[in-house]
Amino acid sequence: MSDDSSANDALGTLRAAIKQAVTDVHEQTPLAQSFTNFVTINLVANAQLAAGGTAAMSYLPDDVIATAEIAGSNYINVGTLLPFFKDALPEIARKLHENGKTWVLDPVAAGIGETRTFILESFRDAPPTIVRGNASEVIALDAMWGLADADSTDPTTRPAGVEAVDEVDAAIDAAKRVARHLAKHSPVGKGAVAVSGAVDLVTDGERTFRLPGGSAMMTKITGAGCSLGGVTATYLAVAEPLVAALAASLLYDRASEIAEVKSDGPGSFQVALLDALWNVTADQVAASDIIETN
Repeated sequence: MSDDSSANDALGTLRAAIKQAVTDVHEQTPLAQSFTNFVTINLVANAQLAAGGTAAMSYLPDDVIATAEIAGSNYINVGTLLPFFKDALPEIARKLHENGKTWVLDPVAAGIGETRTFILESFRDAPPTIVRGNASEVIALDAMWGLADADSTDPTTRPAGVEAVDEVDAAIDAAKRVARHLAKHSPVGKGAVAVSGAVDLVTDGERTFRLPGGSAMMTKITGAGCSLGGVTATYLAVAEPLVAALAASLLYDRASEIAEVKSDGPGSFQVALLDALWNVTADQVAASDIIETN
């Protein structure tokens, strides 16, 4: 069998798994709870529901830890921090790790402020199963966790607010290192990193994929990335990390393209996005462009 045939077979298997994940979410309505940015909590919950899942939101550590026992997966977003998050989030991460629970991290604004840095550094030894962020956030997280070789020429932590100052390609090596670190500590033995940008990138540390498409209107509403993180957790409730990260990213690309055509601006785009998340089919998601790269 030629290398091309093997690659096509592997991609075909991956597409089938992505289709199955989307189907399973709609059939099983899995619960993925969130400890998320309170500015965007409503959109996160509504997006999880629109994607076919079930939402639960809390900021109480004991509540989150207890709910994790019945949730399929979990989501933590470090945007818009409150003082008590400094103790609450490391405690939640430790308990999720000890109890073998999967979770998704959105390292919003990684590299800014002592409290945010403390929280993100604390996740190193009890890390998530999937990291979903922009290029600058992934580069910063890689640096915080000390994953690069001593002689690495990769960028170090670069505070960038909530927007990326790095292109997606600049984060490839960092994303692979972070994904391998996640897999090493994962309760399922696998991890993945999803980097959002003009062309999204998803890797499990061994295989890396670029996902063209999507809509620039996603940058004109607050909570697009936050809600994608929540939906990624929804998919993680039914699929292994690489498949979950790919399925969620592809769903958002297709839904945002549809929403852009149907909307007249940011307000109607957000409504149209939720409708599209509900209506995009498993076949549409699985048929998306997926480009495997080195």
